[in-house]
Amino acid sequence: MIVPAEKELRAVLARFAQARIDHDVHPTGRTSKALEDATYTLCVMTGARTAEQALCTADALLEQYAGRTGVSRESATLAA
Repeated sequence: MIVPAEKELRAVLARFAQARIDHDVHPTGRTSKALEDATYTLCVMTGARTAEQALCTADALLEQYAGRTGVSRESATLAA
């Protein structure tokens, strides 16, 4: 798997989250299509077959990015 850049991964995760929220709040054909597209993109980007697998892989990648910069999720949370 080609590892996605952190910025692109975060953008796709945000798009997926917004599509999920929009579809859960007011499901329509348009929101269903947006969620399907966002899920597909996230799965392709992470090399996963399901949204659940893709989210787990994305979490692991974000942990790697945090470790690479020397900032853990805990210390970033404490600093906020």
